[in-house]
Amino acid sequence: MNRKQSRGFGPAQIPSTVSRFTQCCCQLASRQFMHPVRKRPSISNSQQFKDRLKMMFLWCVLLLVNLVSVATGTDAGVKARITQKGLEYGRQIGIASIQQKLRTIKVPDISGTEKVDPIGKVQYSFTGMQIVNLGLPKSALGLVPGTGVMLSIGNAYINLHGNWRVKYLRIIKDSGSFDLAVSELTISTTIAVMSDDTGRPTVSMTSCAATVGSVNVKFHGGASWLYNLFSSFVNKALRNALQKQICPLVTDSIADINPHLKTLNVLAKVDQYAEIEYSMMGSPVISNTSIDLGLKGEFYNIGQHVEPPFHPKPFSLPPQDTDMLYLGVSAFSINSAGFVYQRAGALHLYITDDMIPSGSPFHLNTKTFGLLIPQIQKMYPGLMMKLLVEAVKEPLISFEPNNITVQASSTVTAYAIQPNSTLSPLFVLNLEGSVSSHIYVTELKLAGNVTLNKIDMSLEKSYVGPFKVTSLDNIFTMVLKVAVLPKVNARLQGGFPLPAIGKMHLVNSQIQVLKDYLLIGTDVQFTG
Repeated sequence: MNRKQSRGFGPAQIPSTVSRFTQCCCQLASRQFMHPVRKRPSISNSQQFKDRLKMMFLWCVLLLVNLVSVATGTDAGVKARITQKGLEYGRQIGIASIQQKLRTIKVPDISGTEKVDPIGKVQYSFTGMQIVNLGLPKSALGLVPGTGVMLSIGNAYINLHGNWRVKYLRIIKDSGSFDLAVSELTISTTIAVMSDDTGRPTVSMTSCAATVGSVNVKFHGGASWLYNLFSSFVNKALRNALQKQICPLVTDSIADINPHLKTLNVLAKVDQYAEIEYSMMGSPVISNTSIDLGLKGEFYNIGQHVEPPFHPKPFSLPPQDTDMLYLGVSAFSINSAGFVYQRAGALHLYITDDMIPSGSPFHLNTKTFGLLIPQIQKMYPGLMMKLLVEAVKEPLISFEPNNITVQASSTVTAYAIQPNSTLSPLFVLNLEGSVSSHIYVTELKLAGNVTLNKIDMSLEKSYVGPFKVTSLDNIFTMVLKVAVLPKVNARLQGGFPLPAIGKMHLVNSQIQVLKDYLLIGTDVQFTG
């Protein structure tokens, strides 16, 4: 499916769409009013005309309201919040990048002629200037609500070394070296944070100001005393040369962030059946304390983006700020996985006797089941059996504070395996299970496991006559624990990818179960 088609109609398209729709309605009304009337309408015809016009406007209004409500009713399945602590970590990484960029400053050679009393005209040149030291000891990163972030750098310094050459009184030439010390350098820049057309975050610099506080030049060798006579001119020329290069280099450094942001896994493969989409639902919401991102957070069958018959409920992240990053994973996101696997036909499992421990008192054969249901042994003596466990519908999970509830309905069909390998159905049971679940973060994945508490069974259909279903409780409890749950947990422990950028690692992650969503609080570390 086309990328834009899969994202659907979103809030970003509302203004232009509403405007076009309003123009269309107005044009229709205008045509009704301005259409030439050859014959003077009667009072009844005039009233009918007005009624039709009112109905047309009512239809426009209703359709417009519906259009806006559909467009704005899309809620994120996953929400992410970057706190001040996370921004501070980002500042450290950003400052290191800017410092590295500023080290590439190339100060152009400077030459000219200056009149120096009492010598007269002096020709001079500064060449081969290279940075030998650079420091950004003081910096701060603050949020600009509705826009992005502001980065300010103060008390920065740059030390350069270069060569000087001079010619005066027409025939006298001299040369030497010099050291340039730039101090009290300040940089202030505003960075906009938005969403690009692929659903990934993007940054751009909207303003930049750089000021060089002072420049001190110390000349070495030859007639260096001569330069001291017009050092103020030299200071100004070097200051201007440096100041012109700083903001372009900072702009480049900010732009260098975007290739890393483009590594956001907007479509992450889970397994052979499913992938999960993490495209941004719109531009970030930036407040005084955090940057909030709404992500789609929805599972799809690979290559088939079909929406489930349920929608995400709106939820808000709590005002916590002890971790760098908070991720809210809604019940909708996890339930969309159940819809995908059910649709793919993956929620079924055949159980054979080789999956039962050899030392078990129960085995999948008509002899064992004949002890509980005598008709089975009489009708199918000495045969092995096979069970088919399959979900009736997709499982649903719900979150309440400190509590996870899983609703799963399935059937169990028992078969006798004939000598020619054909299957003879014995009975079909409805199965409702109560499980305890544990969800955790491992690396960059959300994973889990379940344990069985109890089962409730009822007879759906019998091919061997009536029998008491309760007589099968123990054997099916054992079968579920030793054959079904290990398969389920193997899949759950594989987990599914969380939204991530580049070589990101989650550190000291904690999970809270809240109303309608899981809250993951974590610190972040980037490598490479």
